[in-house]
Amino acid sequence: MKEHQSRYHLSPERQLTQEERSLIWKKPRSHKESEQERRISEEIARNWNRGEMKIANILLEGDAGSGKTQLAKALSANFGLPYTKVTCFADMDKSDIIGAILPVLNSEQLEELEPIDQAALKALYEGDSFQSAASILADVLKLTSEEAAWKLKQLLKLAVEHADGENVEYRFYPSEIVRAYHHGYLLEIQEPNVIRDAAVLMALNSALELDGSINLPTEVIHRHPDFIVVITTNRSYAGARPLNEALRDRIQHAEKMDLPSKAVMIERAIAKTGYQNEQVLDVLAEIIMTLDIAARANAIKGVAGMRSFFYWTDAVAAGTPVKASLYHKVIYKITTDSEEIKLLEEALNRQGLLESLEQLEKLLKKNEKSMSSN
Repeated sequence: MKEHQSRYHLSPERQLTQEERSLIWKKPRSHKESEQERRISEEIARNWNRGEMKIANILLEGDAGSGKTQLAKALSANFGLPYTKVTCFADMDKSDIIGAILPVLNSEQLEELEPIDQAALKALYEGDSFQSAASILADVLKLTSEEAAWKLKQLLKLAVEHADGENVEYRFYPSEIVRAYHHGYLLEIQEPNVIRDAAVLMALNSALELDGSINLPTEVIHRHPDFIVVITTNRSYAGARPLNEALRDRIQHAEKMDLPSKAVMIERAIAKTGYQNEQVLDVLAEIIMTLDIAARANAIKGVAGMRSFFYWTDAVAAGTPVKASLYHKVIYKITTDSEEIKLLEEALNRQGLLESLEQLEKLLKKNEKSMSSN
């Protein structure tokens, strides 16, 4: 962490708790610094102490598998900031942005509830300000972000119904956004363009002002000087709308996330899977890039991205037939529509890539026989 702080020092004097240090992302050995990571890190470090020119709201826009979340986590490692995230959903309301107030039930009142609800409320009562209510529920009940938000609303209703009218203790539980905002973490907000309620977007917009504040039921909190938000949006995500103009206006740096160069794709695949046959990887990467272009050109909603490339490479490394695994690891992830598959195959044929794949298949089988005979 000291190495990254000396290179991209933002607040080197800041002391983090042990829990906060555990949230700083640790780069795996397979991580390769991208041009975008280097550019964003340098831009943020250069402008960090320049007042109104400070860069602390980042937009990463691209298809699934283009490395948006990986890049957000890498920035956490570079700046030594705790990383956390919020995955947005269509029916988010202001309580998902701010947090919720829950009555604290006594032991007798808790016993009137179902065991799962008792466990959830007890976990909330035993929690502290380090975790948001939704993250506590997600951990305890093994729920997604959206399911945890829904469960929190259900628990609020149950707790109010079972609380006595007198001498009831109420406790405020901040959202993950508020926690990151108040304590100065790097927060990834995934897919805010799916949110339907304009009031929710307005609350989010005001929080992203560099000198912004959030009015909580218990207090007014101001944006921590180390708070960095990375908004990640998926161009082909079902239900996504164009990013809210007011939200986009608060962005100080944006990146269009596409597939990296072929050389970087191959380097990352080797690091991720350990497979080192560059002749094979070259053809596989070329096919991924061609399918990506063909899918866009024909308005096919699926994506040929880095995840598909990694899983395809890994299957080939394990001895799965190259052409058969192309369909199971790549094409069927893009589409299972017969007409659309035909369009993708035509694009590969025009580049001679299916033929190259068949030649690779023969070469790999020949090498396998040669190795087994030895």
